[in-house]
Amino acid sequence: MVIVERVKKRFGKLEVLKGIQATFDAGKITAIVGPNASGKTTLMKSILGLVLPDGGQVTIDGHNVKDAQTRNMIGYMPQKAQFPDNLCIQELLRWIEDLRGQKSPTLNTLSTHFELNPHLQKPLRTLSGGTRQKVSAVLALMFNPKVLLFDEPTAGLDPLSSSRLKDTILEQKAQGKTILLTSHVMSELEELADEVLFLLDGSIIFRGTLEEIREQSGEVKLERAIAKLMQVSV
Repeated sequence: MVIVERVKKRFGKLEVLKGIQATFDAGKITAIVGPNASGKTTLMKSILGLVLPDGGQVTIDGHNVKDAQTRNMIGYMPQKAQFPDNLCIQELLRWIEDLRGQKSPTLNTLSTHFELNPHLQKPLRTLSGGTRQKVSAVLALMFNPKVLLFDEPTAGLDPLSSSRLKDTILEQKAQGKTILLTSHVMSELEELADEVLFLLDGSIIFRGTLEEIREQSGEVKLERAIAKLMQVSV
């Protein structure tokens, strides 16, 4: 369980998060949506422990994410990962294992699942965007984390790889993981999300199931429902 308790964050004069209060349960996928500059990225980075709140705290199973051991409970797939370009895929994966001081119990399975084995000796600088996304997915999953954060996870993936990743995310949910994701692809949210958390100007203005957001907006299509919520909130 992830608990965000009255988290505030300011960058200079700009108040980005305004006392966010939210609990994210195990075995559930929450989609974090909102317009640009709504606070989505800062909230995600606060949960990751990459941004330290000015007020409040984030805990995982009662442990503050400031603690390095707690952060090891999180797997993160960014929208666009930055890799050391002088390494090949296999060197990167082994380097991450060395940093963690442990071998991944699922690395071989994940490499096979995402079809990385033919590319393991390729330098990261030569990889296509889709293959880099696959590497990022493996890095997020390789230590079987309790919490998973996905930022536009299927961006750049071909339909087959996208389907495999979405299937994997649903499998992780079935295993009781706490999962948060962002995506501009509404069909993706309809496939994956149990609920939507809508941010605007650093505050939560709506949180509910997909059915609840449809009922509140009067729209059947999720894309139109969220668009109407944005219009009403402006």
